[in-house]
Amino acid sequence: MLSSLAAPEIKSTAAAGLRTAVTILDKWGATGEQGEAILRVSHSTYARAKRKDGLQSINLDRDQLTRVSFVLNMHAALRVVFDNPENLYGFMRMPNHNAFFYGRSPLEVMGSGDFVAVYETFRRIDALRSSQW
Repeated sequence: MLSSLAAPEIKSTAAAGLRTAVTILDKWGATGEQGEAILRVSHSTYARAKRKDGLQSINLDRDQLTRVSFVLNMHAALRVVFDNPENLYGFMRMPNHNAFFYGRSPLEVMGSGDFVAVYETFRRIDALRSSQW
């Protein structure tokens, strides 16, 4: 879909996605360092994305766009699973005792910044959505 957009539209769409992902990470209680690692962006880019008027256009590579997409889709899955804001935003900070997490929270796992950790967390969160249908 992005490939059909002109360069300025891609940069604008990427900025909007990044701003939304940063807002979600903030609501999940991610530290700045965790958010930067999860999205694989610099401290200055993350700080600009947190400001309402700080990021109107940005170049993100395929890996960064994929990470933004994972955060957005995890949030969408959690919105299907949970009705109340405490669980919707708190789930990612809660210790999880399933085999992949071994007592760590999803944010702790993804906070390493490792792509596989982010992907596998996304996969498991997205699977929660399936069980609701």
